[in-house]
Amino acid sequence: MNKQEFTQRVLEAEPSLYRVAKSITVNESDCEDAVQEAILTAYDKLHLLREEQYFKTWLIRILINECYRIVRKRGTLVSFEDYMADSTVTDDGGDRELREAIMELPQKIRMVIVLHYIEGYGVEEIGYMMRIPTGTVKSRLHKGRRLLKDALDADI
Repeated sequence: MNKQEFTQRVLEAEPSLYRVAKSITVNESDCEDAVQEAILTAYDKLHLLREEQYFKTWLIRILINECYRIVRKRGTLVSFEDYMADSTVTDDGGDRELREAIMELPQKIRMVIVLHYIEGYGVEEIGYMMRIPTGTVKSRLHKGRRLLKDALDADI
């Protein structure tokens, strides 16, 4: 893969990278730092990519590792109130309640929900990215759906 193709694929993956990083780090500046570091790391380790068709999955795996490194370094996650104050996403009604409910999920469950329902990854891909068995991915999806349903039903 040459520089131009790498750049093109990174640009195509940029919205997904941002959403995944935001769901882990929550803080805007940490999110941006994680995405930048993940892109630099991917470029440096491009020779380790075995199959180019899995570039985006591979890049997101690097991003997840970088996000966790940043969260460990900080020691804590940003509060939900700080996230909402920092959020640049526009609110067009019903999406706000769903976003809030997703962000209140435990981090491990939130990651699986974001990767599956927002980013469109399959169970096996998520298992690879998060380095967990597919059965664990399925159970977290199930638990996440249940928690979201309970949270959204409570708001009615």
